[in-house]
Amino acid sequence: MQYFVVSQNNTPVGTNLSYEAESTKQIPIRENIFHMFPVSQPFVGYPYNQCAVVGNGGILNKSLCGAEIDKSDFVFRCNLPPITGNARKDVGSKTNLVTVNPSIITLKYMNLAEKKEKFLKDISNYGDTFLLLPAFSFRINTGVSFKVYQTLKKSKVRQKVLFFHPRYLRRLASFWKTKGVTAYRLSTGLMIASVAIELCENVKLYGFWPFSKTVEEIPVSHHYYDNKLPKRGFHQMPKEYSQMLQLHMRGVLKLHFDKCEIP
Repeated sequence: MQYFVVSQNNTPVGTNLSYEAESTKQIPIRENIFHMFPVSQPFVGYPYNQCAVVGNGGILNKSLCGAEIDKSDFVFRCNLPPITGNARKDVGSKTNLVTVNPSIITLKYMNLAEKKEKFLKDISNYGDTFLLLPAFSFRINTGVSFKVYQTLKKSKVRQKVLFFHPRYLRRLASFWKTKGVTAYRLSTGLMIASVAIELCENVKLYGFWPFSKTVEEIPVSHHYYDNKLPKRGFHQMPKEYSQMLQLHMRGVLKLHFDKCEIP
């Protein structure tokens, strides 16, 4: 995991960092960029015992899994999902790491121009979390990701920014291609589930259900907070889910897609 996130000890000043999906393009690491990186990998205390990876599937609605999720030693979430109000009883609130797709910053928060305060208010709900961004996947992501870092630093908030290391993402994509997942991009959920397997002794996935109905044929929304579908051809959700099921059957992780028991 020494290349999970970009850090000062794996990406020193003077090096050129190759983009994950545009490998012929590089960005020179100068002092102004270097100081954005943590000195070393922030998760030196791993392996954690019990980890929860919380997807955003509509299967979480009325699951009452919030309390169980919050008991985990480490909780991963994907792309700034809502965890307040009525959602909390189903999805919990504890968050140790949450991913941020740069498109969310651009579209929902207007590139932090007009809606910076709303962004800061929203991320305050996650407590002392790390925000993980793919700054070096595509060149178009870099400026937006850096702006998130600068906004948090100027605002002196509790949350910290990390950047996926492009080498880690390239290796992850190559690994899953050998398993038949050949989509243009891996989903964030599969990326974070893969990270959790490396960082944790026991991994439980909640909210991973890429189907429009439950096994009882009850309609279910795509997300627990809306029914917006992903772009066609961008991910291979059925193939990804098939791989997760195989990991579940082998005992590598546990997929949870039912209601949680209330003690």
